Amino acid sequence: MRSELFAPEFAESQAAGIQKQGGKMCRVGLNGEVFARAGSMVAYQGNLTFDAMGSGGIGGFLKQKLTGEGVPLMKVRGQGDLFLADAAQDVHIIDLDGSDGLTINGANVLAFDPTLSYDIRRVSGAGMGSNAGLFNCVFTGVGRIAITTKGQPVVLAVNQPTFADPQAAVAWSSSLQTGLQSNDSFGLGTLIGRTTGERFTLSFSGQGFVVVQASEEPPVSAISGQGSGQQSGEGGLGGALGSFLGGR
Repeated sequence: MRSELFAPEFAESQAAGIQKQGGKMCRVGLNGEVFARAGSMVAYQGNLTFDAMGSGGIGGFLKQKLTGEGVPLMKVRGQGDLFLADAAQDVHIIDLDGSDGLTINGANVLAFDPTLSYDIRRVSGAGMGSNAGLFNCVFTGVGRIAITTKGQPVVLAVNQPTFADPQAAVAWSSSLQTGLQSNDSFGLGTLIGRTTGERFTLSFSGQGFVVVQASEEPPVSAISGQGSGQQSGEGGLGGALGSFLGGR
């Protein structure tokens, strides 16, 4: 049988751990365990088991419901090859060496080593009254993480004042100082009698990098719990408690 599909660029990667498989897929050569976005498995070989991750107790459950952030996870264990993808988005690999953390939109997390830990934190400078609802996942430790972007991103070196749309900024060095300001201060609030749709700009300063994708995620609401990092919440503390108690 002959086909261009048998060309080397389509062949399975043979490396261990989290690797890129082409540009839009991730392969994990697994001998142990890995955390991956729930529902991202597209194929696997070998003896693997898949376990949905719990909410981490009522505290973790409420934190995700109220912020709208988080990563719906599954733990994959065993020996074999695991293939992951998310809506044919571009896949990128980042190695954390423990010297700095990675702040990332939960919607862009595909897989990560169990040696890494993460928490959900409000973006510094995004006050409660901003209605921007800017909560992101912060990964720390030593290990590898696979992230996704819509289209080819640009990686900006923050060696001068840097600004990005909050829904386009995928990830950045956690050591960077961030701020949030209304675009009215830039004179962008109106254009020929219409709003630009760019209500806020996220600012970065310090030394590090920012990954900006070629698309915007839907706006996030901290009040309603509707975030891009997981399915929409039930709306506020009452809805979160109701969902938790109803699912027991």
